[in-house]
Parts: sequence; C-alpha cells; structure tokens
Amino acid sequence: MARRQFTVIDIAEVLQHWHAGRPKAVIAVSLGVDPKTVRKYVARAEEAGLAPGGPTISRAEWAQLVTSWFPELTDPRSRSKTHALVDAHRDDIEAMLETNSVTVVHQRLRDEHGLAVGITSFRHYVELEFPERRQLAQVTVLRPDVPPADEAQVDYGLLGTWLDPVSQRRRRVWAFVMVLSFSRHMFVWVTFKMDQHAWTEAHAAAFEYFGGVPARIVPDNLKTGVTTPDLYDPKVNHSYAECAEHYGFLVDPARPVKPKDKPRVERPMRYIRDSFWRGREWVDLAAMRAGAATWCTEVAGQRSHRSLEGATPLAVFGEVERPVLRSCPPSRFELARWRQAKVGTDCHVKVGRALYSVPWRLIGQRVDVRWTHRRVEVFVDAHVVKSHTTIDKGRQTDMGDYPPEKIAFFMRTPAWCRLRAAEVGAATTQLVGDLLVPHALHRLRSAQGVLRFADRYGTQALEAACATALAAGDPSYRTVKGILAAGQDAVREARVVPAHLHGADQLFGREAS
Repeated sequence: MARRQFTVIDIAEVLQHWHAGRPKAVIAVSLGVDPKTVRKYVARAEEAGLAPGGPTISRAEWAQLVTSWFPELTDPRSRSKTHALVDAHRDDIEAMLETNSVTVVHQRLRDEHGLAVGITSFRHYVELEFPERRQLAQVTVLRPDVPPADEAQVDYGLLGTWLDPVSQRRRRVWAFVMVLSFSRHMFVWVTFKMDQHAWTEAHAAAFEYFGGVPARIVPDNLKTGVTTPDLYDPKVNHSYAECAEHYGFLVDPARPVKPKDKPRVERPMRYIRDSFWRGREWVDLAAMRAGAATWCTEVAGQRSHRSLEGATPLAVFGEVERPVLRSCPPSRFELARWRQAKVGTDCHVKVGRALYSVPWRLIGQRVDVRWTHRRVEVFVDAHVVKSHTTIDKGRQTDMGDYPPEKIAFFMRTPAWCRLRAAEVGAATTQLVGDLLVPHALHRLRSAQGVLRFADRYGTQALEAACATALAAGDPSYRTVKGILAAGQDAVREARVVPAHLHGADQLFGREAS
C-alpha cells in the first residue's frame, strides 16, 4: 500500500482535534490516520509548549505553526535523495519537455547521460520543478448537463469473432452503438463492415429504434463519418452529410484522439461485449441484430444507472426524452455511396461493374460519383455534370458526351441519310433509298458509307457512280466503291476505262477513247 503523503492542512486538522481535547487514539480512528503518525505530530506541538484546552488557535495559525515545524512539507526537495542528481540536468529537461513526454526525457537522460534515477523519482522531480505541466494535465472540464434530445454519441466497438456456419470461416463482428446522452438509452447495431454504407445504414436503424432524431450527433473521427479530422473545421463526408440533412441533425465530431469527448458511448463498450455478445450462439447477421435490439430494451434499458439517481435509462427515455425527439422524416433515407473516379479517354467512369459516360472535356480529371439503386450522378465542384439510370453491369453511354467531330458519323440516322442523298442527286437518292428500304437500321452503315464518298471524290463523282451502279443492277456499297476507285485509277494512270465500267469515263469530266 502506498504511503500517504501528509500536507500542511492534514497535520493542522490533526492538531486542531488534539487541541480541542480529543484523545489521540480517537483522533486516529476519526481521521483514518495511524496512531503513530498522530503522536509524531502532536509531540512537536507539545515540545512547543502547547497543551489541549489552551487559548483558541485558528486554522491559519495552525498552518503557520506546522510550516515552521515541518519545513519539508513545503519544500519536498529537502527530503529527496535523488533531487540533486536530476537537478544537474535541469536545463536539458526543460528544453526536452517542450517536445517530448516525461518518459522519453527520462529514457534519454538515462541512456545518454547515465542518470541513475528511477522513473517515479524523475516524475516527482518534474512535478516539483515544472508544476504547470501537472496542473495542465490535471485540468478536467466538466461536461455540462445535456438537455433531453439534444445529443447522441456514436462509435464502433469490436465484439469478437463469429464462425459463419455457411462458409465455415471466422468473421470479425463489430457493434455500432448510439447512446442518447440525457437518458443513457442505447442502440446496438451489429455489422461485419465499417464502410460508409454501413455507417449511414446504422444511423437510419438507430433513429427508427428510438422513434426520433436527436439534435446533434457526436461521432469519432472515422473516415466513414469525417474525411478530415480537425478541431475547428472537420470535413464530413458526402454520404454522412446527406444523412444529416435528411434527418435534420448536426454532426459535431469529437476531437482526434480524445475519447473523453464522448464518454457516454466509450464506457459501455465492455458492458456490451460481456452482457450481450460473449457466450451466445448466433445463426446469422439478422439474428444478431434482432437479439441486439431486444437486449437494448430488456437488459441495457432496464439497468439502474447512478447518473440517473437509480432510474433506468428506458424509463427516463420514455418519460422525458422520447416526447421531445425530432420526428423521423416520412420517407426512409436513401442510402447512397460516394467515391472518386477518374474519367478515361473513352469519356466513361467506372462505378461498380458498370461504365457511365461523362462530358469529354473531363477526360483525365477526378470526379465525385454518387450512386444509389436508382441513379448515378457525377459531380464536379459540388455541381452535377451528368446523371444516368443505375445498371448492374455494362455501359451507359450518351453520345452527346463525345466531341461533335468524333461522333458525327455515328449520329447519321436513316432520315439524315435520305436528306443528304437528295442534296447529291437523283441517282444517289434512289440508291440510298433502295439500301434503306428493306432493313433501314441493318443497312444504315452501308448508306452512310456511300454518302461519305462525297467527302473524298465530290458530289458529282458520287452521283455518276450511283447512276452506273443502278444501271448495272447492283446498287451496293461495294459496287459504288469499285466504280469510284476505278475512275481515280484512270486519271492517275491515264489508261482506257474497261467497257464493263462504262459510264465511269464521265466521273471526272472526260470521254473514254
């Protein structure tokens, strides 16, 4: 047992009792002090000529007397054998304490300077010589009382492992816990994952269980809730921000590595593991969640809580807090997933097992993607630049997302082909029309190919080639191509055009010999 360190006030109290006439043995029992200790301090007063029943001495006067009789109480350095050893390194200690902990400073002095003093004595030295460090560490800001329905604290805790009877493999099982700060009523949601989707899903389930929404939620600085931990300006991720907006609560993250900011949810974790989880068998996740909800109501909700003056959390919740919770929205929150994606050179981003097109100007950029079971939306600087209907796999493409010059050929419909053919001439109109009559979409590519020859050979040459193909009874893409190619060869090689291609001699405005 550690020896009690007596202060000036402690000794003054012993002497006040003695001076009032109480026996030393009674004083020892009354103040919980060893009788030898009482005799030690009383002996010094007797040496000074004091006796019980004398003139009244105030507490302040006793304190002055004790200070003069026992100077070591106000200057512990005088009774420390190691103080001088450590004090030889005072300047180094003061400098190192600016950037290092007491333990690290002791370790460095021991290893690098041969300081033969234990860590406990070293800590006592630091407390005496640098009292401001101890005072700062001991400062505890009392949390003010939380009004009903004002705050809930949330966190994850590991429950243990579970043998999946289907896959025969062990899985880590986590508990999402929400505790209402006023009533201490809690909700436990069992999960195998701690991703963004599970985080928002657990909140929705908690609000349904409580039948309402608190004004403020205090989460940890998990990435599932807060993307950028910061004391003054924490950044809440997209999905959690949407959840907060839908239910109307404020997200107030705890400071990084500060569990005391949410003690009401940190402390029950061990209780949850011991009372709800350990020693129980579960068949699947649904059974775990149902069991957790029952346990929260029938066990945790019925426990006597000292902060509630012996009342149960469920009783306080039902009588005081439940009536003032904010009502849940009429529609359940649509859980959305968010991710960042890079736009590929094909103007698509990958979401799940599907590809979705975005405007071509975003090629190479990273965009934010939000998707639900119904819609996929692409954001740039918080603005929607594209939306699609969600598909399980495959490709969703809007041709308008490509550059106009790249998709002009693919956008040439049968109607466009007929209109363009009419601009070229009657023979082209007839040939293109014949191609599109039987199976317009099936022969569309052939019609488009014929019309593209106008870009290379000119409209007059194309009209003449179509007329020749019609006259030959073979109005096809291949025939028109052969006629145009032969006519070009005739100009290049200056030779007579074969008789079976009669009419091609006029393609370039001259007669065959």
